[in-house]
Amino acid sequence: MKYLQKNIDITHLSNYKTPAKSRWYFEVQCEEDIKKLHEIVVWAKQEELKILWISWWTNMLFAFDEYEWIVIKNLLKWWEYNEETKLLVSYGAESIWDIAVALERELWQDLWHRFIGLPGSVAWAVYGNAGCFWLETESNFQSCRVLNLDNGQVSTIYKKDMGFEYRSSCLKKEKRYFLISAIFDLSEKVEKYHSDVDNIDFRENKQPKWNSCGSFFKNPNREQSAGFLIEQVWLKGYSIWWAYFSDKHANFLMHNGQWDYKDMLELIQLAQKKVKTTFNLELENEVQIITNT
Repeated sequence: MKYLQKNIDITHLSNYKTPAKSRWYFEVQCEEDIKKLHEIVVWAKQEELKILWISWWTNMLFAFDEYEWIVIKNLLKWWEYNEETKLLVSYGAESIWDIAVALERELWQDLWHRFIGLPGSVAWAVYGNAGCFWLETESNFQSCRVLNLDNGQVSTIYKKDMGFEYRSSCLKKEKRYFLISAIFDLSEKVEKYHSDVDNIDFRENKQPKWNSCGSFFKNPNREQSAGFLIEQVWLKGYSIWWAYFSDKHANFLMHNGQWDYKDMLELIQLAQKKVKTTFNLELENEVQIITNT
């Protein structure tokens, strides 16, 4: 396939920075590149190759040394906020954290204040309905422009058809759309639940800052957080070789710089087993584990 680069280092695409390469690689740098995606998808199906789509977001654990398939990186960046209509339009690869900061500091729009410090892109946020302290991406979502990877057609999906759920959407479930851009209506604050937590203070003083992708597991319910459950089974601060759960926040899976994903996988499985045995609750990953299988 003429568009694809070969044997590219993708270590930097994950916050864990575990050393990794990809056999095939492509970057979407402009709208013209979007037209090439359908051709790549068709070729990949013919060759029976999987595709890993990455849109700036880095909350992934690469559980391989070399990815045997195709990695496609979205680099489409640009956003604009209309102070009259209160509409925000953004390409998928823009950082939701950076937009939240600029909105608040430069445009006096603080509706996305809780997203300050939230790592990931706009596309990632929509894809997984990302949130922070009960403010979720779906709260102000209006629509998104997508490429249908099955037929190569560009269309618009509106909120009513997005199938938003906790950390999920139709984009995540169906995996046949490439999000080009999204529109958000920031005229009104819409919260799933109210929260008075100072998210900036929380991130600065109560969360660790090292090789991490943030909270690793989803909270099983509102009453019992994943961090609380991990702490209750005595795994806060616990390590397996280079991997450990932070002693500052138990739901932060960390490593000490030696970058062995196998240790991290073993620790993940241990936490899931202990929480299941003790509380009969399933710990489900919020961070995506990428494998070759």
